[in-house]
Amino acid sequence: MNATQPIRVLIVDDHAMVRKGLISFLKNKPELELVGEARDGREAIEYCEQLQPDVILMDLLMPELGGVAATHTIHQRWPRVQVIALTSFQEKDLVQDVLQAGAIGYLLKNVSGDELAEAIRQAHGGRPTLAPEAVQALVQPPSEAETMAADLTRREQEVLALLVKGMSNPEIADRLFISRATVKVHISSILSKLEVASRGEAIALAIQNKLVK
Repeated sequence: MNATQPIRVLIVDDHAMVRKGLISFLKNKPELELVGEARDGREAIEYCEQLQPDVILMDLLMPELGGVAATHTIHQRWPRVQVIALTSFQEKDLVQDVLQAGAIGYLLKNVSGDELAEAIRQAHGGRPTLAPEAVQALVQPPSEAETMAADLTRREQEVLALLVKGMSNPEIADRLFISRATVKVHISSILSKLEVASRGEAIALAIQNKLVK
């Protein structure tokens, strides 16, 4: 980067006050230049094509198109554009999803101005920056329930997902084109592997630990 050429930054967030705060922050950093602000992922993609920013500060949970999907599209179309996820959430799935989509950084919105500026500079240089909370989410060991669920066969996972949807044995049999007796066998195996006594407990465990999509 030339010393006279600031890093071009695009802000993407559906909350006007957040965008306003980030704009004020950027105005105080001469090495950073605001080139645009988008309200959702669709606008982010449009503005990325028009403005060709160097770094995008991307919120994740937005209407129309979320930050993960927008990041994936931007990374595919403009791989040189670096995306930093800037969010209030630190869930393991969100961290994993947006990094897999191509984001180079993951920061929480309580980050200091100096830390954010440094993360933008690092991203522009192709170096990642992850909030400590994001790192912790990534290294968290799987729960006992997740470990047990890994032993389920693909068919058992399908049956469990339909149980969570509230389907009865006959409905599951019709949906999967298998006999009711086979459904009972699968459910018995699921209860055994999850170490629960009833389908109700299996459903509760699956919902609590997000074992099914």
